[in-house]
Amino acid sequence: MRQYSADLTPPWKKPQSVPEVPAEPGLVVEEPGTGFCGAVIRCEAGTVTLEDRFGKHRVFPLEPRGFLLEGRVVTLVRPSSGPARPTRTASGSVAVPGARARVARAGRIYVEGRHDAEVRWGLDPAAAAEAVAALVPPRHAVSGEWTLDLGGGRRALLANVGPGHTAYDLAVLVPGDPGVVFCGDLVEESDEPQAGPDAVPSRWPAALDRLLRLGGEDAVYVPGHGAAVDAAFVRAQRDALAARFGVSE
Repeated sequence: MRQYSADLTPPWKKPQSVPEVPAEPGLVVEEPGTGFCGAVIRCEAGTVTLEDRFGKHRVFPLEPRGFLLEGRVVTLVRPSSGPARPTRTASGSVAVPGARARVARAGRIYVEGRHDAEVRWGLDPAAAAEAVAALVPPRHAVSGEWTLDLGGGRRALLANVGPGHTAYDLAVLVPGDPGVVFCGDLVEESDEPQAGPDAVPSRWPAALDRLLRLGGEDAVYVPGHGAAVDAAFVRAQRDALAARFGVSE
Protein backbone atom coordinates (compact mmCIF):
# COMPACT_ATOMS: atom_id res chain seq x y z
CA MET A 1 0.00 0.00 0.00
CA ARG A 2 1.32 3.46 -0.93
CA GLN A 3 2.34 5.60 2.02
CA TYR A 4 1.50 9.32 2.08
CA SER A 5 3.12 12.03 4.13
CA ALA A 6 1.09 13.42 6.99
CA ASP A 7 2.10 16.91 5.84
CA LEU A 8 -0.36 17.89 3.10
CA THR A 9 0.96 21.44 2.71
CA PRO A 10 1.53 22.17 -1.01
CA PRO A 11 5.24 22.58 -1.83
CA TRP A 12 4.78 26.16 -2.95
CA LYS A 13 3.36 27.08 0.47
CA LYS A 14 6.17 25.54 2.49
CA PRO A 15 8.82 27.95 3.76
CA GLN A 16 11.90 27.74 1.58
CA SER A 17 15.40 27.84 2.99
CA VAL A 18 17.37 30.93 2.06
CA PRO A 19 21.13 31.41 1.93
CA GLU A 20 23.02 33.06 4.76
CA VAL A 21 25.28 35.84 3.51
CA PRO A 22 27.98 37.53 5.62
CA ALA A 23 27.29 41.26 5.95
CA GLU A 24 30.69 42.28 4.65
CA PRO A 25 31.40 46.03 4.21
CA GLY A 26 30.40 47.18 0.74
CA LEU A 27 27.75 44.50 0.18
CA VAL A 28 24.70 46.15 -1.40
CA VAL A 29 21.32 44.87 -0.21
CA GLU A 30 17.73 46.06 0.05
CA GLU A 31 15.48 45.98 3.11
CA PRO A 32 12.14 45.04 1.50
CA GLY A 33 9.92 46.45 4.22
CA THR A 34 11.13 50.01 3.65
CA GLY A 35 12.64 49.70 0.18
CA PHE A 36 15.89 51.14 1.54
CA CYS A 37 18.85 50.04 -0.58
CA GLY A 38 22.43 50.61 0.46
CA ALA A 39 25.91 49.28 1.12
CA VAL A 40 26.86 47.65 4.40
CA ILE A 41 29.14 49.96 6.37
CA ARG A 42 28.89 48.37 9.80
CA CYS A 43 27.67 45.10 11.30
CA GLU A 44 27.31 44.79 15.05
CA ALA A 45 25.61 42.32 17.34
CA GLY A 46 22.09 41.99 16.00
CA THR A 47 22.12 44.99 13.66
CA VAL A 48 23.53 46.11 10.32
CA THR A 49 24.01 49.70 9.14
CA LEU A 50 23.41 50.53 5.47
CA GLU A 51 24.40 53.65 3.56
CA ASP A 52 22.49 54.61 0.41
CA ARG A 53 23.88 56.48 -2.59
CA PHE A 54 22.98 59.83 -1.01
CA GLY A 55 24.99 59.08 2.12
CA LYS A 56 21.95 58.42 4.32
CA HIS A 57 22.37 55.77 7.02
CA ARG A 58 19.76 53.31 8.32
CA VAL A 59 20.13 50.63 10.98
CA PHE A 60 18.22 47.36 10.56
CA PRO A 61 17.98 44.22 12.70
CA LEU A 62 19.66 41.06 11.46
CA GLU A 63 16.49 39.02 11.06
CA PRO A 64 16.04 35.79 9.10
CA ARG A 65 14.95 36.38 5.49
CA GLY A 66 15.31 40.08 6.16
CA PHE A 67 17.03 41.38 3.02
CA LEU A 68 17.14 41.15 -0.75
CA LEU A 69 20.44 40.55 -2.54
CA GLU A 70 20.13 41.01 -6.31
CA GLY A 71 16.42 40.35 -5.96
CA ARG A 72 16.82 37.15 -3.92
CA VAL A 73 15.76 36.78 -0.29
CA VAL A 74 18.75 36.23 1.99
CA THR A 75 19.57 36.16 5.68
CA LEU A 76 22.39 38.49 6.61
CA VAL A 77 24.73 37.21 9.29
CA ARG A 78 27.57 38.82 11.13
CA PRO A 79 30.82 38.11 9.26
CA SER A 80 33.53 36.09 10.90
CA SER A 81 36.35 38.03 12.51
CA GLY A 82 39.25 39.00 10.31
CA PRO A 83 37.84 38.30 6.84
CA ALA A 84 40.51 37.67 4.27
CA ARG A 85 40.87 40.39 1.67
CA PRO A 86 40.44 39.22 -1.91
CA THR A 87 43.62 38.67 -3.88
CA ARG A 88 44.09 41.10 -6.76
CA THR A 89 45.66 40.47 -10.15
CA ALA A 90 48.27 42.73 -11.69
CA SER A 91 45.48 44.63 -13.42
CA GLY A 92 43.67 45.22 -10.13
CA SER A 93 40.79 42.81 -10.75
CA VAL A 94 39.73 40.15 -8.27
CA ALA A 95 41.67 36.91 -8.64
CA VAL A 96 39.49 33.80 -8.63
CA PRO A 97 41.35 30.68 -7.43
CA GLY A 98 41.86 28.10 -10.17
CA ALA A 99 40.89 30.45 -13.02
CA ARG A 100 43.52 31.57 -15.51
CA ALA A 101 43.55 35.15 -16.72
CA ARG A 102 42.48 35.55 -20.35
CA VAL A 103 42.96 38.35 -22.82
CA ALA A 104 39.71 39.78 -24.14
CA ARG A 105 39.01 38.68 -27.69
CA ALA A 106 38.74 41.10 -30.56
CA GLY A 107 35.61 43.21 -30.76
CA ARG A 108 33.68 45.40 -28.44
CA ILE A 109 32.93 44.04 -24.96
CA TYR A 110 29.54 45.04 -23.65
CA VAL A 111 28.86 44.68 -19.98
CA GLU A 112 25.43 43.15 -19.46
CA GLY A 113 24.89 42.75 -15.76
CA ARG A 114 26.63 39.65 -14.47
CA HIS A 115 27.14 38.27 -17.99
CA ASP A 116 30.30 40.31 -18.21
CA ALA A 117 33.45 39.70 -20.19
CA GLU A 118 34.68 37.03 -17.79
CA VAL A 119 31.62 34.89 -18.48
CA ARG A 120 31.64 35.67 -22.20
CA TRP A 121 35.21 34.48 -22.59
CA GLY A 122 34.84 31.18 -20.82
CA LEU A 123 35.08 31.71 -17.07
CA ASP A 124 32.63 29.62 -15.08
CA PRO A 125 29.60 31.80 -14.14
CA ALA A 126 29.87 30.83 -10.48
CA ALA A 127 33.52 31.88 -10.40
CA ALA A 128 32.66 35.15 -12.13
CA ALA A 129 29.86 35.77 -9.63
CA GLU A 130 32.38 35.26 -6.81
CA ALA A 131 34.65 37.89 -8.32
CA VAL A 132 31.76 40.32 -8.83
CA ALA A 133 30.61 39.85 -5.24
CA ALA A 134 34.05 40.87 -3.98
CA LEU A 135 33.93 44.23 -5.76
CA VAL A 136 33.34 47.25 -3.54
CA PRO A 137 30.58 49.41 -5.06
CA PRO A 138 30.85 53.21 -5.07
CA ARG A 139 29.18 54.84 -2.09
CA HIS A 140 28.88 58.44 -3.29
CA ALA A 141 26.93 59.39 -6.40
CA VAL A 142 28.15 62.52 -8.21
CA SER A 143 25.13 64.31 -9.64
CA GLY A 144 27.02 67.45 -10.60
CA GLU A 145 30.63 68.03 -9.59
CA TRP A 146 32.64 66.84 -6.63
CA THR A 147 36.21 67.67 -5.63
CA LEU A 148 38.33 64.73 -4.49
CA ASP A 149 41.31 65.40 -2.22
CA LEU A 150 44.18 63.22 -3.40
CA GLY A 151 46.51 64.29 -0.59
CA GLY A 152 49.75 66.22 -0.83
CA GLY A 153 47.92 69.33 -1.94
CA ARG A 154 46.58 67.67 -5.10
CA ARG A 155 42.91 67.51 -6.00
CA ALA A 156 40.81 66.08 -8.79
CA LEU A 157 37.41 67.21 -9.98
CA LEU A 158 34.77 64.56 -10.69
CA ALA A 159 32.02 65.75 -13.02
CA ASN A 160 28.93 64.03 -14.35
CA VAL A 161 28.90 65.25 -17.96
CA GLY A 162 26.40 62.69 -19.29
CA PRO A 163 24.15 61.31 -20.45
CA GLY A 164 25.90 60.13 -23.59
CA HIS A 165 27.71 56.82 -23.79
CA THR A 166 25.54 55.85 -20.81
CA ALA A 167 22.94 57.62 -18.72
CA TYR A 168 25.65 58.54 -16.23
CA ASP A 169 29.08 59.48 -17.66
CA LEU A 170 31.63 60.49 -15.06
CA ALA A 171 34.73 62.39 -16.17
CA VAL A 172 37.74 63.29 -14.04
CA LEU A 173 39.79 66.48 -14.38
CA VAL A 174 43.24 66.53 -12.79
CA PRO A 175 44.38 70.18 -12.78
CA GLY A 176 47.90 70.90 -13.94
CA ASP A 177 49.95 72.38 -16.74
CA PRO A 178 48.45 70.99 -18.81
CA GLY A 179 45.35 69.60 -17.12
CA VAL A 180 44.37 66.00 -17.81
CA VAL A 181 40.79 64.88 -18.43
CA PHE A 182 39.90 61.19 -18.10
CA CYS A 183 36.96 60.81 -20.47
CA GLY A 184 35.86 57.22 -20.07
CA ASP A 185 34.10 55.80 -23.12
CA LEU A 186 32.68 59.18 -24.12
CA VAL A 187 35.82 59.43 -26.28
CA GLU A 188 37.61 56.67 -28.17
CA GLU A 189 40.81 57.02 -30.15
CA SER A 190 41.40 53.45 -31.32
CA ASP A 191 38.00 53.00 -32.98
CA GLU A 192 34.65 54.68 -33.43
CA PRO A 193 32.70 55.18 -30.19
CA GLN A 194 30.32 52.29 -29.59
CA ALA A 195 26.70 52.95 -28.64
CA GLY A 196 25.34 50.10 -26.56
CA PRO A 197 21.75 49.58 -25.41
CA ASP A 198 22.25 51.95 -22.46
CA ALA A 199 23.59 54.83 -24.59
CA VAL A 200 21.72 58.10 -25.11
CA PRO A 201 22.90 59.02 -28.64
CA SER A 202 20.84 62.22 -28.91
CA ARG A 203 22.65 63.66 -25.87
CA TRP A 204 26.16 62.40 -26.63
CA PRO A 205 27.37 65.48 -28.60
CA ALA A 206 26.21 67.77 -25.78
CA ALA A 207 28.11 65.61 -23.29
CA LEU A 208 31.29 66.16 -25.29
CA ASP A 209 30.59 69.90 -25.29
CA ARG A 210 30.49 69.77 -21.49
CA LEU A 211 33.67 67.69 -21.49
CA LEU A 212 35.46 70.33 -23.58
CA ARG A 213 34.28 73.11 -21.27
CA LEU A 214 35.58 71.09 -18.33
CA GLY A 215 39.08 70.67 -19.72
CA GLY A 216 39.51 73.58 -22.08
CA GLU A 217 41.62 73.89 -25.19
CA ASP A 218 45.00 73.06 -23.65
CA ALA A 219 44.09 69.92 -21.69
CA VAL A 220 45.20 66.39 -22.50
CA TYR A 221 42.18 64.11 -22.98
CA VAL A 222 42.56 60.44 -22.05
CA PRO A 223 39.95 58.35 -23.89
CA GLY A 224 38.43 55.10 -22.73
CA HIS A 225 40.33 53.29 -25.51
CA GLY A 226 43.47 54.33 -27.34
CA ALA A 227 46.09 57.04 -26.98
CA ALA A 228 45.67 60.44 -25.35
CA VAL A 229 44.25 63.15 -27.63
CA ASP A 230 43.76 66.91 -27.70
CA ALA A 231 40.70 69.14 -27.70
CA ALA A 232 40.62 69.25 -31.51
CA PHE A 233 40.23 65.46 -31.65
CA VAL A 234 37.39 65.53 -29.11
CA ARG A 235 35.65 68.29 -31.07
CA ALA A 236 36.00 66.36 -34.33
CA GLN A 237 34.58 63.24 -32.71
CA ARG A 238 31.74 65.30 -31.31
CA ASP A 239 30.85 66.53 -34.81
CA ALA A 240 31.10 63.00 -36.22
CA LEU A 241 28.73 61.68 -33.55
CA ALA A 242 26.26 64.49 -34.22
CA ALA A 243 26.22 63.55 -37.91
CA ARG A 244 26.05 59.84 -37.15
CA PHE A 245 23.10 60.16 -34.79
CA GLY A 246 21.32 62.95 -36.67
CA VAL A 247 21.70 65.54 -33.91
CA SER A 248 21.31 69.14 -35.07
CA GLU A 249 23.89 71.70 -34.03
